[in-house]
Amino acid sequence: MQLFSTVNSYLGVDIGTTSVKIVELESYKGQAKLKTYGYADINTNILSAATEKNNQLIADYIKHIVKKARIESRQAIAALPTFSVFTSIISLPPMPKKDLSSAIKWEAKKFIPLPIEEMILDWKILNKKEVANDPKASADLTGKLGSIFSKKTKDEDSSEEDSEAEETAKKEAEKNGPVEEVVNRGVLGAKNYRILLTAAPKNLVARYLDIFKRTNLNLLSLETEAFALSRSLMGNDMSSVMIVDIGANNTDVCVIEEGVPILNRGIDTGGNLITKSIMNSMNVNVDRAEQFKRDFGLTTVGNRSVPNTIQNSLNPIINEIKYVFDLYQRQGESQIEKIILAGGSSFLPNLPKYLSELLGLPVIIGDPWDRIVYPLDLKPVLQEIGPRMAASIGLAMRDI
Repeated sequence: MQLFSTVNSYLGVDIGTTSVKIVELESYKGQAKLKTYGYADINTNILSAATEKNNQLIADYIKHIVKKARIESRQAIAALPTFSVFTSIISLPPMPKKDLSSAIKWEAKKFIPLPIEEMILDWKILNKKEVANDPKASADLTGKLGSIFSKKTKDEDSSEEDSEAEETAKKEAEKNGPVEEVVNRGVLGAKNYRILLTAAPKNLVARYLDIFKRTNLNLLSLETEAFALSRSLMGNDMSSVMIVDIGANNTDVCVIEEGVPILNRGIDTGGNLITKSIMNSMNVNVDRAEQFKRDFGLTTVGNRSVPNTIQNSLNPIINEIKYVFDLYQRQGESQIEKIILAGGSSFLPNLPKYLSELLGLPVIIGDPWDRIVYPLDLKPVLQEIGPRMAASIGLAMRDI
């Protein structure tokens, strides 16, 4: 008879625009071990409409994968899509904990385009060790980023004390100078907290809670995709790295600094646009276009019109990479050391070499299985699907 039960396996559930991916990992001798995985491709954009019918459709796909992959755990971690989450680096002077939350809320109003009352805020101090403050106070101010997006989330109403604290924080922030100017100078100093602020719409969080309620899975936490990608593709690597996740309809570009995603952006361009461009330029059907894309990619051999079409389709992604690169360089002294590719379209032939020559940086395809224990006979198939499973792997690793 088992008197004390402990959860040692978790599900990473990645709900994309055209697919659902699930990975089950368990704790094994201090490492994450693969138990099973599954995914389902969907013809429609399942995140486009927040209707009860669409929520049930997503829940049905999740239940189907759970059943087909013989998934045992019911403890799930999921990610909010990058394009729906707002992130920013802000600077605030050291202050008591009761004042800091109000100060952060006041600063958040500057960059969030939606009413702050409709958002859930989460934050993390990036330089708490450098700030000259009481050690106990500093330690008390850092939470686990992402844990706020959970079923335990409660909306705290503003009190008179909170209003007074917010007014005090406002005066301190104004005295310290505009946040945008401080960040752009890149010289924050030990006197200021450098804070990563993340905000997600409450209605989006509520939608995810509704979806998982329909699946009979226990949703432990919601976090951002960038954190999951950082966990699976970088591990303990503390260098400054850019991750480019090229999905079917979206591409997410994030900069990871010392293991923390500090800059995230998403654009509505992905592998499907490349496929459609090939279809139009060569007058072929979607299956033929997909085959051309995977056979030729950006290689210079064979049909030259295919890589030319792909290059043109990649321009929006490349422009976004350059924009994020320049934005990051202006904000600090660190240099991006390499680019890691993820997502199903990262396997375009010759894509890493093409981007490396264009951007002047090492570019590699990330291997999210690198820190996972799994049967060696599965290596060929796992390597093939690895880039598209990177987020779900990172999510399942969260509590292991």
